[in-house]
Amino acid sequence: MTTALIVIDVQESFRRQPQWHRISKPGIAADVARLVAHARAAGDPVLWVLHAEPGSGGAFDPEQGGVRLIDGLEAIPGEPVLVKRVHNAFTTTDLQEQLDHRGVDAVRLAGIRTEQCVETTARLASDLGYRVEVVLDATATHPLALHDGAGELSAAEVIARTAAALAGRFATITTIDAVLGADAAPASERALADARD
Repeated sequence: MTTALIVIDVQESFRRQPQWHRISKPGIAADVARLVAHARAAGDPVLWVLHAEPGSGGAFDPEQGGVRLIDGLEAIPGEPVLVKRVHNAFTTTDLQEQLDHRGVDAVRLAGIRTEQCVETTARLASDLGYRVEVVLDATATHPLALHDGAGELSAAEVIARTAAALAGRFATITTIDAVLGADAAPASERALADARD
């Protein structure tokens, strides 16, 4: 079995948005770097995905300079950097072809935002037949306004809801420590505890 690490939208665009101060894990780049180092050491493919909204004039417009990896992260030769224009990492990229070319049958996901681009990618990857892991504590998001305007879900609540929706249906929920082999507690318990912190 070949597992690929897919890093989704850990990009400068998010740090340029006014709500960055409310992100659940401002140090996500360091967490992702640990997973990347582990994958490289194991000989697992690493693929990077960035989100772009050309012509928008906003933080995700490539002309504004934010559609690049957050400082501290860097693709090395042989690691594709794909640019998407929708929430999931497959539809507007050649991600599936890249994975198939490398003989990948399992994907490990990390990135921003937990309930948006990470979750939609996990669901589609599952539908395409890949075994999917979401490294929950290597994802980040912001609080979300409720649909009726009656308040908001905290980032921890959003992350916990995402884990509940994906687990056992579309993905296995895991943690950085579990991936690195250092987790003594069950992965799902640690991930939810980390999300609450």
